[in-house]
Amino acid sequence: MRNDMVKTLSAFLLLFFVSVNCSAANVGDRAPDISLPHLTGESQLDLKQLKGKVVYLDFWASWCGSCRVSLPLLNELRSDLSKKGFEVVGVNVDVKPKDGIAFLEKFPVSFPVLSDPKGKTPELYRLKGMPTSYLIDKKGIIRHIHVGFKKGDMAKIEKQVLALLSEK
Repeated sequence: MRNDMVKTLSAFLLLFFVSVNCSAANVGDRAPDISLPHLTGESQLDLKQLKGKVVYLDFWASWCGSCRVSLPLLNELRSDLSKKGFEVVGVNVDVKPKDGIAFLEKFPVSFPVLSDPKGKTPELYRLKGMPTSYLIDKKGIIRHIHVGFKKGDMAKIEKQVLALLSEK
């Protein structure tokens, strides 16, 4: 009897934690906090440090063809809107950080790029494809999720960012 109760409780707790994690990165949820080192190895960045800004959290990898298109366009958007409170944060998920560094030598960006070679953050956010991005409002709430990227997506993303920047 006691063994059955332990199994039932264990199953319940497992289901509870899985269900909590599965909903951790949906539109309307608070963005899970991350704290990762910069890709080049210098200091860490904590997502909480950016509260009060609109943040485009972009997960990418050097082998991602769409990322070759998205990163320069996101860099341009950030340059245009950073003074209004917009920030782009890239999270490179290459197992070998040197692959991400080599990619950025070809496609340089001025926004912070973090490194997660162990893939804990993509697991936390439950990525559905590459690239996947989360548009987070000033209060830390996920407002839009973008899976994949085409050049034509940029107008929609800019419109969403501008709408969030205008919110009080």
